[in-house]
Amino acid sequence: METDIGRQLPTPTLTQSLLCFLVVVALIGSGLFVFAIDLHVLMFLCLLWAGANAQFLGYRYPEIRALMSGAITRALPAIYIFILIGMVIASFMHSGTIAALMYYGLDWLSPALFLSLGMILCALMSVATGTSWGTVGTLGVVFMGIGDAMAMPLPLVAGMVVCGATFGDKMSPVSDTTNLAAMSAGTDLYRHIYSMLFTTLPAFALALVIFTAIGSAYNDSNLATADIDVIRNALADRYGLSPLISLLPIIVLTVLSIRRVAPEVSMSASIVVAALVAVVYQGSSGSAVLNALWANSPGNTGIANLDDLLGRGGIFSMAWTLILALMALALGGILHAAGFLKVLLAGIISRVQRVVTLVATTIASGFIGNLAMGEAYISIILNCQLFREKYRDKGVDPAVLSRSVEEGSTMTTGLIPWTTAGAFYATTLGVPVLEYAPYAFFNYLNAVIAIVVASLGFGLFRNNPG
Repeated sequence: METDIGRQLPTPTLTQSLLCFLVVVALIGSGLFVFAIDLHVLMFLCLLWAGANAQFLGYRYPEIRALMSGAITRALPAIYIFILIGMVIASFMHSGTIAALMYYGLDWLSPALFLSLGMILCALMSVATGTSWGTVGTLGVVFMGIGDAMAMPLPLVAGMVVCGATFGDKMSPVSDTTNLAAMSAGTDLYRHIYSMLFTTLPAFALALVIFTAIGSAYNDSNLATADIDVIRNALADRYGLSPLISLLPIIVLTVLSIRRVAPEVSMSASIVVAALVAVVYQGSSGSAVLNALWANSPGNTGIANLDDLLGRGGIFSMAWTLILALMALALGGILHAAGFLKVLLAGIISRVQRVVTLVATTIASGFIGNLAMGEAYISIILNCQLFREKYRDKGVDPAVLSRSVEEGSTMTTGLIPWTTAGAFYATTLGVPVLEYAPYAFFNYLNAVIAIVVASLGFGLFRNNPG
C-alpha cells in the first residue's frame, strides 16, 4: 500500500489484520478483567504488538513512530480542550459556580424527577455548547454532588449525565463530531442532523422513560432532608451564592459557545472570569486560585464528601487520562495507517448485500474503530471513507451514512474505558466506565433503534427518490 512515508509497502492480509486486532482486544480484556493490570501497561503491550506487526510488513522503527505521532498530531485540538477542562473545573470550584448550581439544584430538584430532569438539562447544555466534555465537567459534576446528597447510586447518576451530554455531542450544529461526520460523508450539516432525528429522538425518549421509571422509586420519603439542609448551609457559609455573580463563568462559557467561538477561546475566557470572581467576590487569594488550576485541593466546608467534590479539577488531575489517551491514539495510528483496520473492515464490507445489514455493519465498525483507536474522530473519518462507495452503490443518501457512523462512533466512545471520552468521563465523574456504562441507556439503545428503523425501511433516504 502507498503510505505517507513515501515507500510502497505490502498491504496486510485479512488473516494478519484479524489476528492483530484480536490480540489487542484479548490483551486489554484479559488484562483488565482477569489479571487486574493497569490500563496504561496494557496499552504499552498493545503498542509493542502492533509495532511488531507493522515491522513484519516492512515498516522501519522511525516510520512506525511517525504513524503514532501522526495520530496524536491529528487529535491535538481534543488534547488542548482536555487540558483546559481540568482548569475550567478547578476555576469553577473556586468561583462558587459549582457550589451555586448545587445549592439551588438541591432546593428544587426532587428525587423522583432528578434523573429525568438531569438528563434533559445535560442534553440542553450540550446542544447549546456542542460539547459533551464541557457538560460532563460542569453540570455533570454538579449532578454527581446532588445525587450523592440524595443517596442515589453514583454509577446510575453518571450514566444519566453521559446520556444527556452525548445527545448534544451528536445533535448540536456546533459539535465537532456532528460537523466532522457530515463533512466526511459528503452531506449537508443540517440534512445530517435531520437524518439523525429519526433514530436519536426515539432512543432519547425511551431512555427518558427508563430514567423516569427508576426515579419514581426514589420518592420524597427517601430524601434525607436534614442532610441536604446541612450541605446547603455549608455551601452558603463558605461561598457567596448570588446567581448573577457566581454563575457568570458558566454564562460566559455558554454564550461564547453558542456564538461558535473556538472552544479553546471560550474555555480560556471562562477560566479568566472564574478566577476574577474567585478573587474579587469569593475572597480567595490570587496565588491559591492560580495554583488550583494546576492541582486543586479539597474544600473546607467541614463535610468530607463535599470537600472532596469541591477539590476536583486542575491540569494534574487529568494526567492519568491524558497519558492513556496519548497511548491509545498512538496505537490507533499504527492500526489505521499500516492498513490493519482498513483491511479487516473492507473484508466485511464486501460481503454486505442488504441495506439494513449495511447500516448495522457501519454501526459495528464505528464501535470497532473506537475499540482499536481510542478516539471517535479518527473512527468517524475512517468509516466514512470505507463505507461511502458502498452506500452510493446501494443508492442510499450520504446522510444515512453519516448518521450510522455517529451511532457507532460518537455514541459508543464514552462506553469504552481507554477512549479519550471514556477516560475523561470516568476521571471527571469519579465513576469507572464499566460501572456507569450499564446505565447509559441512550448510548446503546440508539444503535438498536437505528437497526430496527432501518429494517422497517423508515428514514432510509435514497439518492434518487422516485
